[in-house]
Parts: sequence; C-alpha cells; structure tokens
Amino acid sequence: MVVVVSSFLFVFVYLPRLEQIMDKGGFRCVECSENAPELHRDYSNGILKITICQSCQKPVDKYIEYDPVIILIDALLCKTQAFRHILFNTSLNIHWKLCVFCLLCEAYLRWSLLPGSEQSTDPADIIRYTKEWEFYGMFGLAALELLAFCGSVLFFLWVAVARLRGGTLEFSLLVRALLLSCYGKCLLIPAVIWEHDYSPLCLGLIKLFVLTSNSQAIRVILNSSRRVSLMAVGLGLLSETCVAQLCKKLPWSIQDTLTLTSAPP
Repeated sequence: MVVVVSSFLFVFVYLPRLEQIMDKGGFRCVECSENAPELHRDYSNGILKITICQSCQKPVDKYIEYDPVIILIDALLCKTQAFRHILFNTSLNIHWKLCVFCLLCEAYLRWSLLPGSEQSTDPADIIRYTKEWEFYGMFGLAALELLAFCGSVLFFLWVAVARLRGGTLEFSLLVRALLLSCYGKCLLIPAVIWEHDYSPLCLGLIKLFVLTSNSQAIRVILNSSRRVSLMAVGLGLLSETCVAQLCKKLPWSIQDTLTLTSAPP
C-alpha cells in the first residue's frame, strides 16, 4: 500500500516536473557532489551524451536517463545520489504546496483522534464535520511544530557551519530541502482516505522515516558528515516536542476555546 500511494504521488506530482531541468549552471555530480557545468551534451541529429564528472570519472547524473519509478525507489531508500539529483539537478519547486498538503493530512489525523470526533455513517454529517473548528486548531498546531523544527535546524546549522567553521549557508535551499524531505508524511494519506485506525507503532515508523529523510537532505545540501545532520535533526525534534508539550500545558487549550465559541447559546 505504501508503494502504491508513493507511486501515485510521484507520477502526478513529480513526474510532470521531472523534465524541468535548471536553465542555469549549478549542477552537482550525484556521486561526488562536485560542481558540473552541464548534465549532458546535445550533439547534432538529436544525439545526447551524458557528461562525465572530471573528479570521479563517473556520469554526472545517471538519473536523467532512468525511469521515474527507479528514482522513486532510490528516494524511498534515502540514497544520497537520488537526493542530489532531486535537490540540485531538477527545478522541483513544489515544496510549499507539499508542505501545506502534508500539514492538512497531519491535521486531519490529529483531529480524528480527538474525543468526540468519531465518524458517523450518516452522509448528512459530513457537512457538520467539515465545519469543525478543531480541525483548524490542529492545523495551526502542526504548522507551529513544523516551524519550530525547521527554525531550530536552521539555527543549529547557522551556528555550527556559518559561525564556527566560517562557511556559508543557503537558507532558501535548506528550507526547500527540509520541506521536500518531509514527503514521508504523505504516508498519512491512507488514514485520510480509508479512515483506518493506525497504531502508534505505524505512526512512529512514519515519523522515523521523515526524520531520516530530513537528515539525509541536510547531509546532501551541506556535503557534511552524518553526525552534523543527526545533531541538527535531533535538536529540531527536541524543539518540536517542547512546543507540542507547551501547547498542552497552557492554562487554556485551543480545543476548549473553540468548543465554547462554537457552542449554541
């Protein structure tokens, strides 16, 4: 089921943009991460030849002639080469749309687990459920936690790389990488479609997969060691958990406030 859902998203979201290669330079070799001026050279009569990297003597980007399903499988396996292809050698700019879509799925799942949100078999109740204000509260909480996660990761990388090591950071590229690497949250789609009661173990595995993808994306963007990316993701997870616990321990809760405002006089 996971492969089916992921393939659906890949075909209808990623595949139409797969051929939108960057017009300018800035390509990277998927093997050694060295800069490359081009991915292939177009000769006369439609003959194309893949560019060979001057550093590792391997094709700069072997994925430009691969089937999209192969790229999907390698991305699900968190292979470094697949991440470099997606993040550097394609103009995949759907990270904000993907972020909103994942937040909607996560908000719906949280809302469905709230007390009193059991689904009814009466089709007329669908209209009532779509007007539940608790859903928007869950969306706000999910967005706040994601903001805390990304903010902590970027702050740690800014301190560790820019300040201590004297390097430079491309924050827009890092934000794009973090949001795109959250594609694992799309595995919550079955919970939205089939309204299945997922166990905490399944949700924990999805969370672990998302964090692994985040760590791999950071490692690919910075071309750094695994330790730095794991520390950044760990700090982000800690900040996200603290924000979630803080929202629960507030003297007032969003759910209670929304219940009072939506109650009939």
